[in-house]
Amino acid sequence: MYLKRVDGPRQITLPDGSILSRADLPPADTTRWVASRKLVVVKAVRFGLITQSEAMSRYALSEEEFSLWCSGVEQHGTDGLKVTAIQKYRQL
Repeated sequence: MYLKRVDGPRQITLPDGSILSRADLPPADTTRWVASRKLVVVKAVRFGLITQSEAMSRYALSEEEFSLWCSGVEQHGTDGLKVTAIQKYRQL
């Protein structure tokens, strides 16, 4: 088995003790973004598995969209990433 050379770590240990690896990231051609996939990308950036610019280019995200994901996780956890709950958590 051959490993592709990548910049940065191949896997990280999260504060809860679980391990997140590059294999756990959603595919680059993902078009349907559910809350769990968004959360994996945010955790990968937050804990240093990939950089923010790498995530934005890999998943074709704008800076604004990614920052909304991050703030949703910080303020409301996984529920803050659900599209059906946007109006519930939106600040007026």
